[in-house]
Amino acid sequence: MSSEYNPPSDPLEVIHADHEILIVNKPSGLLSVPGKGPHLADCLIARIQEAFPQALLIHRLDRDTSGVMVFALTPHAQRHIGLQFEKRMTKKTYVARVWGTLEPKTGTVDLPLIVDWENRPLQKVCHETGKAAQTDWKVLRSDGVESRVRMMPKTGRSHQLRVHMLSLGHPILGDPFYATGEALNYDRLMLHSEELRLRHPDGGEGVRFRAKAPF
Repeated sequence: MSSEYNPPSDPLEVIHADHEILIVNKPSGLLSVPGKGPHLADCLIARIQEAFPQALLIHRLDRDTSGVMVFALTPHAQRHIGLQFEKRMTKKTYVARVWGTLEPKTGTVDLPLIVDWENRPLQKVCHETGKAAQTDWKVLRSDGVESRVRMMPKTGRSHQLRVHMLSLGHPILGDPFYATGEALNYDRLMLHSEELRLRHPDGGEGVRFRAKAPF
């Protein structure tokens, strides 16, 4: 993986904003939160706080993943939605392009994951010490070279979707950690957070936010 950090200069794309929450479409290549050192200071939360100083972090997406993220604009919203994530009440849908023809057309990966300490930040499947992780998938189309897949994770482990697809023999295209050979030769990680469903912290009504995949 490239050690250079060249975050995109895309303007902030706000999907929705109200008195409690802010929904944005995160670009690929931008950290959600700052890394260690001044060269990793540019990140989504920092950019958001320039426009919304009161914004608070609730969850994150990997640097190379794009798509829908929710931020809180009040401590109440942060607690309320944070609890929904903790209790797995939120529903997340991702779209990805993966290597090869994924079969069958639908299925579930149920493989426990843990950090691969010798190769951090990589994760690995481990039946002894791993934490439970489940991902439902559905193939949208396939052309023999690659498959377009919709994924609905039931858990939110680090690198879950990447490792689960790899475990099926179909790494996500452009993945700097897990793809090799031709599957790596893409200009970005082909993984996008397409939809997020949650309960609004003001009143508890179910809301849904979407951002179309740019690939």
